[in-house]
Amino acid sequence: MRLAVLGAGAVGRAVADLAPSYGHAVTALADSSSAVVDPGGVDVGAALARKDAGDPLGESDPGDALAAEYDALVEATPTTLGDAEPGFSHLRTALERDRHVVLANKGPVAERFADLRALEADSAGDVYFEATVGGAIPACATVADLGPERVSAVRGVLNGTANFVLSRMAAEGLDYDHVLAEAQDLGVAEADPSFDVEGTDAALKCVILANLLREADCGSIEELRERALTLSDAAVEGIRDIPGSALDLAAEDGRTVRLVGEATRDGVRVGPRLVPENGTLAVSGTRNIVEIETEHAGGLAVSGRGAGGEETASAVLADVGRLPDPER
Repeated sequence: MRLAVLGAGAVGRAVADLAPSYGHAVTALADSSSAVVDPGGVDVGAALARKDAGDPLGESDPGDALAAEYDALVEATPTTLGDAEPGFSHLRTALERDRHVVLANKGPVAERFADLRALEADSAGDVYFEATVGGAIPACATVADLGPERVSAVRGVLNGTANFVLSRMAAEGLDYDHVLAEAQDLGVAEADPSFDVEGTDAALKCVILANLLREADCGSIEELRERALTLSDAAVEGIRDIPGSALDLAAEDGRTVRLVGEATRDGVRVGPRLVPENGTLAVSGTRNIVEIETEHAGGLAVSGRGAGGEETASAVLADVGRLPDPER
């Protein structure tokens, strides 16, 4: 499979680095300011070395990567809200060329799901987006394999930064500001951690999961347009205002606090929840977990690393592996 990779952050870099070991060739690699394009296969190491040295990734324009020869576009640019641009336009261009699209960017799936499905319906290309939910955890694929029409709810701990903060507060009796500063020093939290600690990231993931459930009940794109959710439909509460004393009180009762997201056909809720101290949702550190409630199989749980370059790249490349072989 020939891949064009848009985005040279942690995920895009890891996809480009790992693609050959999965049997794929990278024919284009772009960041926001430049690109390198080679139909015979990009020298990824050399391109990234140039970028690391402060030079342009390549001599081409980023738009040239979209116009390159490839079988699948990997969209790994930063997530944006609202109109989900420029990621959505990248997706549109690829589908209009009848190319496949694999998304690590949550924006198009969480904010413009019906538009995405409409474009896909008019294209010979397919769209996959496992990497948008839970990093290496196969959350979307598991829902799809079980049959979303037979899944009633998906809930879980879906943000590693928030989980690191809460689990450290509980384990060490530290306050929020102290642990957040520690997380930033360790690189677990961004300099501006709002997206994570205010629950936005977890909510986007839950919106994507809820849309998969709602889509199963829709008979047309028009009906999906009426039913698809966006971030604005989610009830979201973050962890900034949780005092250490609340975690101490919870521990006295054999419980702890986690930022839990829940996706159902009725909607999306994200917020701090009391959970059993030894329960499945009480994962520690940056670990994530997804619980899936099913009609016939009961409750299933999948846990793993919910973020990270190689972890998320593994989900991207698993999606690439699900695409039809272009030579068949």
